[in-house]
Amino acid sequence: MMKIVSNLRLASIFALGLVLLIGTILCSQQFTVASNGNTNDNGKSGSNSTDEKWTDSFSLNNCTFSSNGSNQYFILKPGYQTVYEGVDEGIDVSQTITVLNETKIINGIDTRIIEEKSMDIKSGMEYEVSRNYFALCKETNSIFYFGEDVNFYDNGKLANHSGTWHDGVDNSKAGLMMPGMPLVGARYYQESAPKVAIDRAEIVSLSETVDTPAGKFENCLKEKDTDGLDPEEVAYRYYAPGIGQVRDDKLNLIRYGYLK
Repeated sequence: MMKIVSNLRLASIFALGLVLLIGTILCSQQFTVASNGNTNDNGKSGSNSTDEKWTDSFSLNNCTFSSNGSNQYFILKPGYQTVYEGVDEGIDVSQTITVLNETKIINGIDTRIIEEKSMDIKSGMEYEVSRNYFALCKETNSIFYFGEDVNFYDNGKLANHSGTWHDGVDNSKAGLMMPGMPLVGARYYQESAPKVAIDRAEIVSLSETVDTPAGKFENCLKEKDTDGLDPEEVAYRYYAPGIGQVRDDKLNLIRYGYLK
């Protein structure tokens, strides 16, 4: 009798273990989008990744893209605008970021245009204007970055287009701007344009509190940004739920909302 009971207990333990194993597999599959077996949509690299530190390949072919929408930390809705101020490299800077009511096809994807204008407050002159191209993957709620057109100005005159790149041109590849399901420790490329822009992001926290002139924001995502072309360059960005970016390294949010 004791032997029968013992066997039954062993069988029960085995069955429970099997159920837990199956449940774990199903949960992991729910949040993972394979891309040639080496990455997933939250920026975590798999063991077969071509870059063990930073995810550089994404499942774009599995996405249905939209140029309108948002996820928890990034907004692609026309008319939404954020304004920042601060001191950067000794210059009093004002930066205005506006989601335009315009789209552009980049490598077959209809992307939303976000315009970014940076101005020297003392002179009142803009020194950089860029048009950035983003799209939302409906399946994962992740937002991808497909390139930008950049104008730099010197005393009001167009100087150059440094930093311009488009997905699919000169080996440039779209990057992950904001995962739909951010995970602490996730590392991924945001821009991958050889010799032009190699920007990488690492999520280091999801529980930051940030004080800005526009208000106090809690449960903010903290992102560590590094430059593949200049490894010593490091910056930190903070994103608040439902608001978007509230601090860009030395620049703080001063106002936000939809244009009337």
